[in-house]
Amino acid sequence: MIPAAFDYVRASSLTQAIELLRDNPDGAKLVAGGHTLLPALKLRLAAPELLIDIRSVAEIKGIEIGETHVKIGALTTHSELSASEPLNNVFPIFRETARLLADPQVRNRGTIGGSLANADPAADWPAVVLALGAQLEIVGATGRRTVPAEDFFLDIFTTTLAPDEILASIQIPKPKTGTRYAYRKIRHPASGFAVVGVAIAVRMLDGVVDEASIGITGATNHAFVGKEAAEFLTGKALTRDNIDEAARMLSENTECLSDRYAPAEYRANLVRVELGRALLELSQ
Repeated sequence: MIPAAFDYVRASSLTQAIELLRDNPDGAKLVAGGHTLLPALKLRLAAPELLIDIRSVAEIKGIEIGETHVKIGALTTHSELSASEPLNNVFPIFRETARLLADPQVRNRGTIGGSLANADPAADWPAVVLALGAQLEIVGATGRRTVPAEDFFLDIFTTTLAPDEILASIQIPKPKTGTRYAYRKIRHPASGFAVVGVAIAVRMLDGVVDEASIGITGATNHAFVGKEAAEFLTGKALTRDNIDEAARMLSENTECLSDRYAPAEYRANLVRVELGRALLELSQ
């Protein structure tokens, strides 16, 4: 199909993009990689009056490894996340996750910021930023603010972003020594999205879990943190019994989505199985 008519502006700066959003609060859409928006335009599921292309905005690109934090620009592509040796020396979960995303075309064009701001309930990066305890930097007409990743995702395709705001960067505290990571997912065979995806960060100290964080995607209407399971594991060894109990706890406390591809009971079982497998992987 052919999209409905719209105006197009390629923004040269973050300030210009925000001004355009402010002046067109109901009729403007941002586009970077475009992997969600462009198909929606072709099917006329979206019909914005103005399309603001932010691909050239240099201020929200790149990866910075600081002394205490890692900062990832929202326009950093999946391929760039995978290819960055400095990033993956600190957080190998980025390469592990990026390699499971879609196909090379999507990885070369799609951005981490677009994935997070779109808030598809089956996207991969939301689980990762939740497990890493990330802070999301948001820029808008009234200035800058920082939101914990845990508070960013509200519902299907819904976040805390206001109509005149843009996700600028992802900021993650550098890990403590001994922290290990895993990301696992069951892929939808057609789209490559996660039917269920599990991201885990675990720090072991003297043979027991000192800190743990779990991010889940695909299972419910938005990505979420598996707090109870992480709290249960803290202070315990990663024995098979403890792993099984944490996985059971998370599965039983998750109200899963149901659709034609995967009923709620199936997704709940995948939560249990994939969390168990990821924890077992980290226990070796």
